[in-house]
Amino acid sequence: MRRILFVCTGNLCRSPMAAAILRARLARDPLRGDWEVTSAGLWTEEGLPASPPAMKVMAERGYRLEHHRSRPVTRWLVEEADLVLGMTPSHVEALRLAFPDLADRIYLLADMVDGSYGVEDPYGRPIVVYRAVADELERMIEEGYERIVSLAERQGASGSTCVRRGGRS
Repeated sequence: MRRILFVCTGNLCRSPMAAAILRARLARDPLRGDWEVTSAGLWTEEGLPASPPAMKVMAERGYRLEHHRSRPVTRWLVEEADLVLGMTPSHVEALRLAFPDLADRIYLLADMVDGSYGVEDPYGRPIVVYRAVADELERMIEEGYERIVSLAERQGASGSTCVRRGGRS
């Protein structure tokens, strides 16, 4: 099984939105095999629901976030992931500083398509900002899909340094 972890600040908007979009995209590509797509936040607490505007915007597009609960990034989550995608350059930098031995699996989501810019944090902003972020995430994941999958498959095939364990991811 391949694992992809999306990371943002609070794990309330961007990363769960991106995870839902990629899960749906992978479901349309059954020949890819088994995948687990999850999310976490650099500065969050455990167990918070996705923000209500994020849930609303994603529901409008056919994605479900009502079962999402926030969780902080841990070494274990990063070790278990074949690919870690941060929403902003500062997320990627923080992850690489915290886990320098795992830096080879940490990328910026925008690097999958067309640049090294961050995905705007919609938290606390008007719903139109959430819609713009959802549009951007859908575009980035669709356009970057082959690269995302290829990087995760390559990292998994290279025999990552971690030992795969059972349990929560």
